[in-house]
Amino acid sequence: MRLVTWNINSVTARLERLVPWIEQAQPDVLALQELKCTEQAYPSVLAELGYQSVVQATGRWNGVALASRVGLDEPALGLPGQPEFEGAVEPRAVGATCGGVRVWSVYVPNGREPTHDHFAYKLAWLDCLAQTCASELAADPTRPFAVIGDFNIAPTNADVWDISLFTESTHVTPAERTRLQALVDLGLQDLHPRSLKGEPFTFWDYRNGAFHRGWGMRIDLILANAAFIEQVADCYIDREARKGKGASDHAPVVVDLRTGSA
Repeated sequence: MRLVTWNINSVTARLERLVPWIEQAQPDVLALQELKCTEQAYPSVLAELGYQSVVQATGRWNGVALASRVGLDEPALGLPGQPEFEGAVEPRAVGATCGGVRVWSVYVPNGREPTHDHFAYKLAWLDCLAQTCASELAADPTRPFAVIGDFNIAPTNADVWDISLFTESTHVTPAERTRLQALVDLGLQDLHPRSLKGEPFTFWDYRNGAFHRGWGMRIDLILANAAFIEQVADCYIDREARKGKGASDHAPVVVDLRTGSA
């Protein structure tokens, strides 16, 4: 079974890149973040390609989806008790069981800057995610489980191109990393993908030629339990998908499991 997480940065704007990539890579489960569309505008071509989807999206800047061709059981929209921001519960998490694997696609709030209200919201959101993961793991400890997506956290200093440039920034603060460690402490492992070239980053800003300069970050993560990890055959960043005109600023992260569909 092949699972992929990809912050697509507008599924409609990237559709001409996404469809050929799907046809080439043949993922069984595709977790998408930052759809930037409504549920009604979610591309019907994914169904034509053989995928069932669970989608939570309202347009604007958020939106998440899980697309599966190996089943889509027990779908869940949003985290139980998910906190609000400015009076709204944002579309940032969907879950489902796909081919016997429980998967959540998440788009963790950015946080903006450490003094912003959005940062406090990010920490509360991560606390809620930990509660959801704890419940899921307790429900069936033997079931393969993974929470995958754009976490907007670089786990270590080695996961950014120059940590000295982030002293006043989000993504690397102790508070964020403590929340990430809390997820690991539940029994999840941060699965480190290999890079086909260069540093194992997953995001490069559009500005200042960051991609070509190697100014990246690893913020798109796969956190998985032991039952999932023991099935992993390979995990890599498809850096090629970040190249060229019309690309997302994130690269897809691919994980192949020795279970289910080939």
